[in-house]
Amino acid sequence: MLKSHNSSRKAIALQASADTRLGQLRTWLAAHIGADAFTLKPASSDASFRRYFRVTTVSRSWIAMDAPPALEDCRPFVRVAELLRAAGVNAPRIEAQDVEHGFLLLTDFGDTSYLAALDDDNADRLFAEATGALIKWQLASRAGELPPYGETLLRRECGLFPEWYVARHLGVALSAAQQRTLSDMIALLIACAMAQPSVYVHRDYMPRNLMLTDPNPGVLDFQDAVYGPITYDAVSLTRDAFVSWQEERVIDWAARYWEQAKRAGLPVDPDFGRFYRDFEWMGLQRHLKVLGIFARLHYRDGKAGYLDDTPRFLNYARAVAERYRELAPLARLLDQLERRQPAVGCTT
Repeated sequence: MLKSHNSSRKAIALQASADTRLGQLRTWLAAHIGADAFTLKPASSDASFRRYFRVTTVSRSWIAMDAPPALEDCRPFVRVAELLRAAGVNAPRIEAQDVEHGFLLLTDFGDTSYLAALDDDNADRLFAEATGALIKWQLASRAGELPPYGETLLRRECGLFPEWYVARHLGVALSAAQQRTLSDMIALLIACAMAQPSVYVHRDYMPRNLMLTDPNPGVLDFQDAVYGPITYDAVSLTRDAFVSWQEERVIDWAARYWEQAKRAGLPVDPDFGRFYRDFEWMGLQRHLKVLGIFARLHYRDGKAGYLDDTPRFLNYARAVAERYRELAPLARLLDQLERRQPAVGCTT
């Protein structure tokens, strides 16, 4: 069975020490908020080992992050928050920090995410505001500030799909021909990504991580930000893990982003057709990666529920692969993996 024993041992150790850390967090908070009387309640959870709590006194509230140093490094969160706020994006202000012990005290953006609020009537407005914030973030880009989203990282991400989704979740051993096909398709996607201009990339810029705030949106979960392909965040926003939209609407939002980015002087391709191809291929790389991540979260980390959304990503991936002649071998391979056709190998 594929499993990270080191990660599992750490997870068990974290669970055993959770109450101890909660006591340490309470002591730290009392020293920094200047009040002994406060409530501490779980605020949210994510796919990492970080925990978030809402800290409430009679006059205001904050969000406390607990990031166990053995499992999570909160310094990237602090750095990216600074970059976002300097760019004019509404990221949480860090009001107190103890990075050595993994504690942060943040401004509270409330409970309402884009994911919870979006509907057919408000989606255009909310996505326009998210697009405006994204362009501010990208305009602030400077090389050397964030880790590069280069070939090494892109290839490592793509490797999650065969390892965790295909082998672990589907229980399929790829034939030699299928392995060659997948390798060739991944090489095409990586080449497309590497050919794009580089900007700051949030890397998870989706409705679940955007909050209804004033100004809109409040941006969360940005600690994995990198410097890489310009289309990545735009496609993450519109082809989301937890909500799907009609293709015509996605094209319209992509065109609106492209028009605004072009006017702002961002280095998007001047031809929308070529931009949209890059947008779709970048999204396909992300879809394959997320299929692997969701399977890993389930089987390695014991986080239930993520596999429920894999059909959405398979539909995204298949639709893109079927639209482009160069990607037709991947479409056939996906059909074989889902047992829509006999697994007789995949050739070009």
